Amino acid sequence: MTVSVVSGGTRGIGRALSLRLAALGHEVIALYRGDGESAEQTEKAGEGRITALRCDLTRPEEIHAVCARITAEYGAPAVLVNNAGVNRDGPFLSMTAEDWDTVLATNLSGPFHLSRALAPAMVEAGGACIVNIASTTAIRPRSNGANYCASKAGLIQLTKCLALELAPHVRVNALLPGFTDTEEVTERYGLDDPERLASVLGTIPARRLGTTNDMADALEYLVTTRSGYLTGQQLVVDGGHFMG
Repeated sequence: MTVSVVSGGTRGIGRALSLRLAALGHEVIALYRGDGESAEQTEKAGEGRITALRCDLTRPEEIHAVCARITAEYGAPAVLVNNAGVNRDGPFLSMTAEDWDTVLATNLSGPFHLSRALAPAMVEAGGACIVNIASTTAIRPRSNGANYCASKAGLIQLTKCLALELAPHVRVNALLPGFTDTEEVTERYGLDDPERLASVLGTIPARRLGTTNDMADALEYLVTTRSGYLTGQQLVVDGGHFMG
């Protein structure tokens, strides 16, 4: 049995990642924080291969408890996807300490604690991989997102450090989505406005938004033997929006 853990695995990109891993035959543990309805729907869509577990990634004690349960009941995960993230956008000069701390706690400290809790078992089992879901805003800054951009940039550097320290037993890579057609991205960038959407599409060579299945395709590559010689890298999936 191949076990995978996906944080933020019941909504948006995370849901697509959970479903793709389930389609590949994995037993998926999809972590979520608050949306029980989405968790139930994802379990149902997984047709018996997805189990949703509640876990607040800002609370290390909850992370360690759920990871202890996972390793006790399922064994060492072969795949860990650190996908969960939040944003609290706003101008830097009026950004509160709470807005900064909440985003960093979820987007950067959460992956640290989750990886730290599961890595010993993954190293011992060998042949495992960690995929951190960052963002193109980690390498291309934007206004009103100092906390989010910093958290995702930190996640890229964490990826490289873990790739060094966990080799050769665990491969660690980062997936960087660009503009992706999700409810969260639509709300954040106002893409329900046709003029705003057209403006954004004009900056993307592919002339479309990414889909959650595009991100699942990239994940599938990163977790299979086809990428067996790839570690410490960042895979940008953005239709050519950022070329650096």
